[in-house]
Amino acid sequence: MRATKRLSALAILLVASWCANGQTYGSDPRGYSVPTPRPINPEESTTNPSAQATQRQNPYLGSVPQKPTGTLLKLSLNEAIARGIRYNLGLVESERASADVHGDRLRALAALLPELTANGRQTYENLSFKELGIKLPANAPFQLPATSGGFGYQDFRVNLTQQIYNAGLREKYKAQKNSEEASVFDQKDSRDVVVFAVATAYMQVIASAARVATAEAQLDSAKELDAQAQNRVKTEVAPEIDALRAEVERQSAEQRLANARNQLEKDKLTLGRITGLALEQQFELSDPLSYQPLKNFTLDGATAEAVKGRSDLASAEASIHAAGAALRSEKAERLPVVSLRADYGGAGVNVGNLNSVYTVSGNVSVPIYTGGRIRADIDQARSDLARREAEYADLKGRVAYDVRVAWLDMTASDSSVAVAMRNKALAEKALAQSRDRYQNGVTNYPEVVEAQEAVAVAGDNYIQSLYSYDVALVSLARAMGGADAKIAQLFGGK
Repeated sequence: MRATKRLSALAILLVASWCANGQTYGSDPRGYSVPTPRPINPEESTTNPSAQATQRQNPYLGSVPQKPTGTLLKLSLNEAIARGIRYNLGLVESERASADVHGDRLRALAALLPELTANGRQTYENLSFKELGIKLPANAPFQLPATSGGFGYQDFRVNLTQQIYNAGLREKYKAQKNSEEASVFDQKDSRDVVVFAVATAYMQVIASAARVATAEAQLDSAKELDAQAQNRVKTEVAPEIDALRAEVERQSAEQRLANARNQLEKDKLTLGRITGLALEQQFELSDPLSYQPLKNFTLDGATAEAVKGRSDLASAEASIHAAGAALRSEKAERLPVVSLRADYGGAGVNVGNLNSVYTVSGNVSVPIYTGGRIRADIDQARSDLARREAEYADLKGRVAYDVRVAWLDMTASDSSVAVAMRNKALAEKALAQSRDRYQNGVTNYPEVVEAQEAVAVAGDNYIQSLYSYDVALVSLARAMGGADAKIAQLFGGK
């Protein structure tokens, strides 16, 4: 269960929130925050932590960078997810943790299996009869010497030890087996976290690229209108202030484009860090922001599927079984332990003159008084089991909460996309009419500027709505479990 807290928290607070922190074009639809490097701001009491501290705080924002290819990569959403699954640092650490738990299970199993060892020895001795308490009767015709004199012998044996009955070790093995099962589910859940992180970062890059394209179109429009204003001023059809306003609007459009390009490059760096791309690797995304109406899904069905498909929930359940076995193992310390020890080999003065020797012994160990240690171990194990059960009950509620929140975000974003699309079309139509009216001398330049600003706002709202909708679908896929397969379904096989 140790990874359940980590993963369930990261699954919600991951890259969607991170992207929003760097986005200057609107608030993130998820509205979360995650500890990432920030510039020093004494007013807000923030500093830029060390790279190692940031890595410890959120390994899913890092990766094992690969060498650049020297060519331009065309990266689809599926390809980006595949790279994240292969190189993301969070998943790499999860795999190593799973290997550690597997080793613990093997050690617990080894304690139940027979243990064979072989040893040989060459011994030289000179025994003191007095020290050993060996003496002859007083009326003996002769006396023993002080020592036996030097002598030597060789002994070669194969030793066997076996636990015949040890309930504590058996239950400990069951606990480690359940822990290994939980670690496998933890690894699957880490995979879902990586898919969520990569997909959200991918959507952010697409949104930033769309904003760059919109800013370029707005700059072209501003340049064209600036040229028209300059010509009207030269022909004395419009006042000089119109030319000044047009120039200011053109320069503002240039600044917006520079900011949009800067944000796009930073978002691409973020995606590259998550997916293992080198910083100098050039790449482009091949999948655009899209709108796929949700079909064949209901809230109740999604919640039921999440309860069955969420790996972190399955991990929590396996952790309860592990804690139960650990409790039984501690209780079994009060039971007798039966073991067997045997050895067989040869012994003699030299290798050519060995005699067969063997030992067989059965041992029974019964605890009589342990100073309260067993009771303390039982109480601690019982407390751990109660904690795991409470966490599992809470996690079931969290799973249903995740699905419902993602569903609400998706529903709200769905309607926002339709409204934003209509507003964008109306704003573009209003701008075209304003420009015609200005060109024909019917209206003044401020009306055209206002119409241009409305188009810019409407375009950004449309991009933000598409981004919010796609992120909501990604969040729903994560909330349901099996995120990579669910994303393919929710995005229509993208």
